[in-house]
Amino acid sequence: MGKEQLIRKINEVLVEEFEVEPEVITPDADIKQTLQLDSLSLVDMVALIESSFKVKIKGTEIAQLKTFGLLYDFIYERIEK
Repeated sequence: MGKEQLIRKINEVLVEEFEVEPEVITPDADIKQTLQLDSLSLVDMVALIESSFKVKIKGTEIAQLKTFGLLYDFIYERIEK
């Protein structure tokens, strides 16, 4: 899967799950603010990403993934391995 295709798929999953407009999800946007995540819904997002893309995200890693761009890169790197 190419990176652009992966980004589209990630966005589709997040838009559907968190009921946000697709245009608010940009590489520089803050994940927690954009999706209005509290600690519980952040766990839901991690579980959704893990199950949708077959990657594992550690607690220490999710704290570093502040923007969608960082999330895209993280998932892309894990899928490529």
